[in-house]
Formats: sequence, C-alpha cells, structure tokens
Amino acid sequence: MKCVCDRSDIFLLIKEMLAYILCTALAVLPILIYFRNPYFLKDLYCTFISIYVGIRLSRIEKRFYSILDRFLDKVAEHPHKKFIVYEESSYTYSQADRESNKVARALLTHAHLKQGDTVALFLGNEPWFVWMWLALSKLGCTASFLNVNIRSKSLLHCFSCCEAKVLIAGADLQGAIEEVLPTLKQQGILVFILREHCHVDGIESLSDKIQMESDEPLSRQLRASINIKSPAVYIYTSGTTGLPKAAVLKHKRVWRGSFLLTFAGVRSDDVIYINLPLYHSAAFLMGLCGTIERGTTVVLRSKFSASNFWNDCRKYNVTVIQYIGEVMRYLCNTPKRDNDKDHKVRLAVGNGIREDTWVEFLERFGNICIRECYGATEGNVGFINYGGKVGAVGREHFLYKMACKYALIRFDTEKEEPVRDSRGFCVEVPRGETGLLVAKIGKRTPFSGYAKDKQQTDKKKLRDVFEKGDMYFNSGDLLKIDDEGFLFFQDRIGDTFRSVKHNK
Repeated sequence: MKCVCDRSDIFLLIKEMLAYILCTALAVLPILIYFRNPYFLKDLYCTFISIYVGIRLSRIEKRFYSILDRFLDKVAEHPHKKFIVYEESSYTYSQADRESNKVARALLTHAHLKQGDTVALFLGNEPWFVWMWLALSKLGCTASFLNVNIRSKSLLHCFSCCEAKVLIAGADLQGAIEEVLPTLKQQGILVFILREHCHVDGIESLSDKIQMESDEPLSRQLRASINIKSPAVYIYTSGTTGLPKAAVLKHKRVWRGSFLLTFAGVRSDDVIYINLPLYHSAAFLMGLCGTIERGTTVVLRSKFSASNFWNDCRKYNVTVIQYIGEVMRYLCNTPKRDNDKDHKVRLAVGNGIREDTWVEFLERFGNICIRECYGATEGNVGFINYGGKVGAVGREHFLYKMACKYALIRFDTEKEEPVRDSRGFCVEVPRGETGLLVAKIGKRTPFSGYAKDKQQTDKKKLRDVFEKGDMYFNSGDLLKIDDEGFLFFQDRIGDTFRSVKHNK
C-alpha cells in the first residue's frame, strides 16, 4: 500500500518536532545552568534586588528623601505596628514618632538647636537612643554617637572632633560626664542628662523638660536645607592605635547601609533582634535603619547575653538575628540544651564568623540562613555573601562591579605598601591570590573621611593606582577571591578599622 503525505502534514510534523525539541531544551537548560553555576538563581535574585536598590537610590538623589522620611511614611502606613520592643515595654511606629516629637521640641526650647548643628549622644541601647536620633533628624541636626565605654581623654577627644555644641547622656553615665565636666564648662557646652532632676552645676535634667512638651508633628522647614550630601551621623572607629576617629556618614551612606537587610532577604513581617551597640555602624545602619527601610519590628536589648539569647528569641518570636563573630562563638560555647533548635529564627545577618563556628552553629541551632557581610564604617565598598558559601564574606556580582570599581592589588607585607610595576602603577592579583582591597573614589562611591582629621583621611586615599590621577579607598584589608567569585577575608594591615574585625 502506498502512503501518501501531503505538504501540510509534513509541515505539521516538523512543527510538532520543533515544539518538542524546544520544550526539551527549556526543561534541560536550567539543569545545565545549575551544573555550570549552582548559584544562578541566587545571582538572578541579587540582580533584581540590585536593580531595585539602584532605582531607589537614583530617585532619592533626585528628590531628597531621608531615612527619617521613610520612617514617617511607615508611621502613616502602619501606625499601630510594633516598632521597638525593649524589655517588657513596646512602642508602635506612631508612639515612636510622638516621643521623638516631644524630644525635638524640648531641644528646640532648651538647647536652641538649628539646622546643621551637631549633638553628641552618650547613650546605650535603649529607646531613648532611637527617640533622640529621630528628634535630631527632625531638627536637621547631625547626631554624633559616642561609645559608652570611653572615658576622660578619649571622651573629650570624641566630643570635640565633631564640634558638637550639646551633649546628651544617659542617666547611668552621669559619673563619666562629671569627670570631664570642668573642660566642657570651659568650652561652653550644654550638657543634659536623662533624669527628671539633676543638682550638679553644669548638667541640666532633660526627662522632665521632654514630658512638658507637645507631641505634635514639627514643620519640615526645620530641616529644609538638608540634602543627600549633608552629614547624617558621626560614628567612631576604634583603630588599632591612637584615639578614635569620627567617620562622617552622609545621608547617601546611611541609605546604602540600610539596604543590606534588603539584599539579605529581610521581609516586612520579620522581627529583628539587636543586641549589638547602636553607636556602631552594624547595629545602627544595618539594624535600625534597615528596620525602618523594611518597616519591620526591632527587639532591642541593652547588651549581648549568651545565656538569655535564645530565650529572648523564643519570647519575642524573633525571626532575624544580627551578629558579630564573637556572638556566634559565645552562643556555641553555651551548654547544649534539648530546645536549641526550638525557635523561629530563619536568618542571621552580620560579619566576622569563623568557618568552623559557622558549621558548628548550623549543626547545633538548625537550618538558619547566614548572610555574612563585609564593609567598613567609613568605606565606600562592601559585599554580602548572598550565595551562602561557608567562610566567604561576600560574592562578586557584575552589576555591583559596574557601580563600584574595586580591585585586589598586590601588597608587600614587609614594607607595608602596595607593589607597583615599572610604570609606577599597582598590580591586580589573579583569582586565588591574596591582595589588598581598594575601591575607586568617585561620585557613586565617595569617601567622606574623618571629621577634623585630614591626616588620617589622606592615609586612607591611595593615588595613581591604575592610571595617573586616579584615587582609591585603601580598606587596609587583605582578601582573596576564589574561582566561583566568593571573597574571603585573610588579614588586616596597619591602623585600620572596620565595623567589626573579621577573623581568619
């Protein structure tokens, strides 16, 4: 029997075969991509987040929008949502707004503040810290965060280098203030203590004055001249030698720090546990400002306690924890308990965790996603290990490299200086080799330096790196990049500081 096929049947057969081949290819493609790059989906997620953040930052720069503005929008969006939980008390977004309004009015009346003034805050982790910072932001003032552990000469140095006109201290820090009070009085500094009464000459009570004020909103005109390039806060670096340096963080830098939680995958329904000091960049930028950016809830603790850590997480239904390497090590060193994995924590964000501690932490406390970060308080470059590779402090991403030009350059550890070629330029190291991290200083990646410390600011600038006249930020950190694009911290050189020291 003769088989007859007309042309339409042949075309239909070819069409079906092509469709089958296409479907098969689409089904196999993800598998091929995965075997070639197992981090493809995470890279894709990071791409979307990078584009989102880039668009947000572009809009913020064109029409200035501060973290305070974001907070006020969240107040309007969900006024009754919990913002701060502290010990047995909790405060909603609207309550925090009203409390900070009262503080701002008291400071206007009794400290006579105006836009551009700097106020030093000598406070530990408590709601007052948050109210004070919000109040100063509403007045267009810059907050200078003093480490509550400094005393005498260091305290006076930190206070004076940011040219603050007012000092506000917590009730438990009055003794430290009295030690330096004669010098502060000579300088004509207004000193307030968060007490309802104070009978020390030269120190005024502030709590009573705040209680007398209205909680009505303040005029935006009070901060009308503040822009994206204005100083937002001063945060002090501790260095390996010498006195602390006041890193100048402008509003754009604050925004960049706040977006780390977005990259880490924090959601608006998360509850974040902060026990790191708010006067450092990790807790303030990533923790507090990141919370406002995401519109989440913060559980604030006065200081870290290994014995109470997981009980707090269970009590407050914490889903995200912030850490430094020592925190994770201390937690692993606590006695093992049957309920070690009985919690709702799904995400840990921070830096400085050792590789062995990382593995031990996951084995003991459950499948918690760890997002290790790298960054300096004053720096213009940072990374996040969104891929989850154990031991890595970050992962390269092509979009970030387009926005921030960085490199690892060969460094002579004996001479403590970069190695330069015959033309006088630095030499970039290949993958797998340790090098000094440097990042180009430019419009997108500025370096604001240290307040009243030109010498230390200039020391962080590396000139003529790859071409004549260019300038790079010297991180002072030695890193290496593996074949998969993950960055690993190796060592630190010289008198440099990052928000938290990494360990090998």
